[in-house]
Amino acid sequence: MTERVRDVNEDELLRRIFPLLPVGGSTQVGPGDDAAIIAASDGRFLVSSDVLVEDRHFRTRWSSGADVGHRAAAQNFADIAAMGGRPTALVISLVLPGDTTVDWVEGLARGLAEASKPLRAGVVGGDLAGGDIIVVNVTVHGTLDWREPVLRTGARPGDVVAHAGARGRSAAGLALLESGLVRPTIKHPLVGAYLRPDPPLEAGRSAARAGATAMLDVSDGLLRDAGRIAVASDVRLDLDEEAFDEDRRALSDAALVVAQAALREGDAGDLVGDLGQAEAANRLVNQWIWSGGEDHGLLATFPQEARLPEGWLRIGQVLPPSGSAPRVLIGGRRPAVAAGWDHFEQ
Repeated sequence: MTERVRDVNEDELLRRIFPLLPVGGSTQVGPGDDAAIIAASDGRFLVSSDVLVEDRHFRTRWSSGADVGHRAAAQNFADIAAMGGRPTALVISLVLPGDTTVDWVEGLARGLAEASKPLRAGVVGGDLAGGDIIVVNVTVHGTLDWREPVLRTGARPGDVVAHAGARGRSAAGLALLESGLVRPTIKHPLVGAYLRPDPPLEAGRSAARAGATAMLDVSDGLLRDAGRIAVASDVRLDLDEEAFDEDRRALSDAALVVAQAALREGDAGDLVGDLGQAEAANRLVNQWIWSGGEDHGLLATFPQEARLPEGWLRIGQVLPPSGSAPRVLIGGRRPAVAAGWDHFEQ
């Protein structure tokens, strides 16, 4: 018989979870008291928060508890990396329907641990509550290790725009799952990128050491997040379309599969419309690269004379502001694709 959350009390569920969670290298007091104690070695700490909502950020028919735990940790760690920092601890609050299986919750803990242990980051506490859908709220702490943070506000005209990490993979994986033609498995390179994103965390610290002037985590799409740097720094970013040729080749087969499925089912919608199969696939690839954000890559600007660290790809340049001109351009022109994800426009 499958054991469900409603079959155990809160204390028993916590007793099952706590042994699965890493303590972390900066944790002085972990779970079990009213609050954890985390060392802040240079007198400051970074803090950020993200929430994952069932059927909006993940679907249990695709994502195991371990997948969701890994994703929850990874996307929060990316926020710390985007400041040039190092993650130290996570605090997790869960809303769980009574019919959630205990195995799923234990899997969530294992996924959190899998993502956290290589960084020596601890999972140090949180809260449990009942509700109608699963909600995973994560607060992450980090340290700058005596360095200055890299903010969104430092980009200057003449700077180089660069990106580290995957581009378009997660969005392609989601599209493949929605097509129904690929089963949910982390062994598939694109589906796995959606289920368990792998942000380039060390690239954030290497960018800070190399003198990055601005940086953020690409969570809502390259164009939308590039616009956030542009607005915060009062500049424009001109991105190079040709910089992504390798990504287009990597995504082209998946795009053809999704386009074929859409055309065959008569469910092409606005994305494919009356286009032919090849052009429809090309449009999909562009959408995934420019608008897909859940790879949690890093976008940064560097002084023109800076040497880009390993793993960073030059993708454009920073321009001065120009009246009502678009904040983000592609090859000097206004983008012809959607900007990306907005929580209240979907």
